[in-house]
Amino acid sequence: MGISQYPSCVSLPCAEKPYPSILTFLTQRFPQVEQATWEARIQTGKVLDESGLPISLSTPYRPSQRLFYFREVADEPLIPLKEEILFQNDDILVACKPPFLPVTPAGPYVNECLLNRLRLTTANRDLTPLHRIDRETSGLVLFSMRKETRGLYASLFLDGGIKKHYAALAMLDHRPATRTGQVENRLIEAEPWFRMKVAPGTINARSIIELQTCRDQHAYFRLTPITGKKHQLRVHMSELGFGLLNDRYYPNLLAKQADDFENPLQLIARSLKFTDPVSGEIMQFESERKLQFLRSIKTSLSKLLPGGIKNSTKNLFFF
Repeated sequence: MGISQYPSCVSLPCAEKPYPSILTFLTQRFPQVEQATWEARIQTGKVLDESGLPISLSTPYRPSQRLFYFREVADEPLIPLKEEILFQNDDILVACKPPFLPVTPAGPYVNECLLNRLRLTTANRDLTPLHRIDRETSGLVLFSMRKETRGLYASLFLDGGIKKHYAALAMLDHRPATRTGQVENRLIEAEPWFRMKVAPGTINARSIIELQTCRDQHAYFRLTPITGKKHQLRVHMSELGFGLLNDRYYPNLLAKQADDFENPLQLIARSLKFTDPVSGEIMQFESERKLQFLRSIKTSLSKLLPGGIKNSTKNLFFF
């Protein structure tokens, strides 16, 4: 049994009267957990109110009330890959995450996540991630070390003060028309719920795609997300016809299988750059993780793209 040492939080949303019971809300909010499990957790004092006191099955539903609970899984998988702390001071921590390790507790993972591993390493219960990357993605994640300055660093992401770049390895089965361009479209949740898809409507996802080098049917890309939608880079690359190597979600959802630690998704959160809001210094970090090329990439793009480099802001600029 995997039981988190740290509480998770959920807020009761606004709802029309008559309000549902808290048990009904939790069952609907977390359908992967059976109602009988939530009922047992409440009855054994494992769901707490904002004062840290256990609730009961008769505790009334109050909109905006926060509840705290400790995630439990019957059989937590172990991730035999290690993270690395690249930088740490009083305010922030920068870690390099291996693939397959989630940033925060999710699904069958409670203690096997980057956050709880780092909390154990640093003995800092206030450690909080300031952004997320996919479980399958490796690379840099920025954490807040203390509450007093957390809002300053969080505002960097809201105000576009963080510059992020990713490295990716993809299949290349057709010749692109240009080397650099911008993809912009609207992404919404798809079916199943953990996938995303392109849909008509207001643009909410933008990425800059740069083809760097290639050999045979493999190409190295530098990706710059302008926005931060879930799976944004994976969907944008897939939509362009350049599916990332070892991507089990896009363009087609593959059958569920055990993690293949020898063949991770070839997507790395390579670099972070920002002006520190506390010190005023320019902070820049880079992951040294490597993409798993089958062979050295030596072919020059000048041979592949004899027409030279052209800029494009159209959605499907490769065609």
